[in-house]
Amino acid sequence: MLEIERHDPYYDWQGKEGIPAITGLNVEDLETAPLEPWARTGGRGVFINLGTKPGYSRAAYLSEIPPGGNLRPQRHLFEELVYVVSGRGATTVWHDEEHKLVIEWQEGSLLAIPLNARFQHFNLSTEPTRLLAYNNAPQVMSLFHNEDFVFDCPFNFTDRFNGQDGYFNGDGTLYAVKNREIKVWETNFVPDARGIQLHEWKARGAGGTNVMFEMADGVVPTHISQFPVGTYKKAHRHGDDAGGGALLLILGGTGFSLVWPPGQKDFQRLSWKRNSLFVAPSSWYHQHFNTGPTPARYLALRGGGSQRYRTSGGEWTVDLSERDGGSQIEYEHEDPRIHRLFEDELAENGALCHMGGRSPHCTVAAPMG
Repeated sequence: MLEIERHDPYYDWQGKEGIPAITGLNVEDLETAPLEPWARTGGRGVFINLGTKPGYSRAAYLSEIPPGGNLRPQRHLFEELVYVVSGRGATTVWHDEEHKLVIEWQEGSLLAIPLNARFQHFNLSTEPTRLLAYNNAPQVMSLFHNEDFVFDCPFNFTDRFNGQDGYFNGDGTLYAVKNREIKVWETNFVPDARGIQLHEWKARGAGGTNVMFEMADGVVPTHISQFPVGTYKKAHRHGDDAGGGALLLILGGTGFSLVWPPGQKDFQRLSWKRNSLFVAPSSWYHQHFNTGPTPARYLALRGGGSQRYRTSGGEWTVDLSERDGGSQIEYEHEDPRIHRLFEDELAENGALCHMGGRSPHCTVAAPMG
């Protein structure tokens, strides 16, 4: 009897693209990560396959545009978000060759590519520009497993994008979420992700703030969170429906994160700074610590569906205590070693703990920040 051969269309496609992939749990600095010439785009690139297992429903790659240059026009049936790691430039987006929209961006901008629209990136500066793209290509490629269809489908999703003026003007609408503390900003372009206004999210701890995004009427979810100097957030984990975990891009600040699988007592420590990227693997606990002199802000690139469109059966439980059926560890239930590790790190940096009464394990007499 023949044995069936198992395929993973996304990783099969990766293998034919001629550029390497970064694996493991983190990238120390996206500005210095090594890249190779990428024929498809006309620039340089590298795939980012962070995590503990293959088969994610979400994926990422880093690309570079030479000074004053451009990448080749593209279109594809997967949704994609683009974050500007470095540089200044513009992107044109169109269905009709005679009517192209132009979005000018800078370091720290975030834009969404409308589904199956044609687009092209340009570098308007005298230095190389780096772009981090996050998408649901693995899910789409597994569904259709036909590269010609994924990259050359003629259908225009005019219900999402029809070349309308103002589509990328940076304006948006703020929404509340029923029975939730979070806020949602619907837009297609964020001119400055490092400076956008955030909103209080008490349940996640440490006096942190946050905003969720709905972009280009898509299902690829993302959010920005920030937490103060001398504090850390509560640990939580995402289920397997989160698409292999979450990629976390540091927008500002310095510190570290701990990640560990359920039932394991040893933590893996991942240091970070601006433009560090790391993964919170699916089903693993992760916890973030600010040991620097400024607030820590990060962009979370997740799986599991947006606030508007559900792509899995699970409910959002990351800000609900495990003892109440959620997936968050409250400060009073955390391993005491975690707070001691945080205080030791602060002492090495000559910084103060501002957890105060938030953590029952706190031994530093400092006010809550």
